[in-house]
Amino acid sequence: MNRLLFLFHTHHKKDTYIQLHQHKCYELVYYFGGSGNTRIGTTNFTFKPHTFALVSPHTLHDEKHTSDSELLFIGFLCEQEEVIRNLNKVIEDDDKHTIQQLILRMEYEFTSQQEGYYEMLNLLVSELTTQIQRLVGLNKHLQPDEGRLKYAINYMDEHFQQKISGETLANMSGYSYERFRHLFKETTGVSPQHYLLRKRLDHAKSLLLHTEMTISQVANDSGFVKDSQFSAVFKRETGVTPMAFRKQPSL
Repeated sequence: MNRLLFLFHTHHKKDTYIQLHQHKCYELVYYFGGSGNTRIGTTNFTFKPHTFALVSPHTLHDEKHTSDSELLFIGFLCEQEEVIRNLNKVIEDDDKHTIQQLILRMEYEFTSQQEGYYEMLNLLVSELTTQIQRLVGLNKHLQPDEGRLKYAINYMDEHFQQKISGETLANMSGYSYERFRHLFKETTGVSPQHYLLRKRLDHAKSLLLHTEMTISQVANDSGFVKDSQFSAVFKRETGVTPMAFRKQPSL
């Protein structure tokens, strides 16, 4: 369900640095004033007044303020994940400051706590995801096959660290395995196996760059059964070993 988990309005002084961290929910950080840089996943962005950062669950991110800043950040759950999943970027609000107005309404409900405020906040979360969808131009109607495939894609996105069989994904979508595999590749451009591998490797790259976990720990946390399998697949797909990637992040 759509649900607001936290909301906080704050100020940061110039040179404030918020270290790399992650959340189990979506986070939106709206910048009313100030400027700086934020790294979301492996990508660096700049922020300025009337921009906002959108961060997916379990995505490492930090924040460096190059001037005094005012911001409001919220954490929320979203049932319409196909709308905002993996945006992980800084987005500029429109000329009417639609997102700003919406989160200020949320702040009012959150602080005033009038009758029905909890339900109202959850409704506003739903409106927020719709407004973000409009803002970034993601208003695309799913075709019937895409609608059925999205359950399998959602499952892979959330459980890529676990063992997943093609038959399980096909059953989830209501197709035979061969039909599922054909439609999946037609829709995403890659096979289910390659999509899953890409998710695991992206996760592994993030851990290699932003944590001090051992190669064995990275392999295990990314869904690989053996270290040797992880190292071989990583080199095959990227051209370098995991250790070399960690030492040369520009790769």
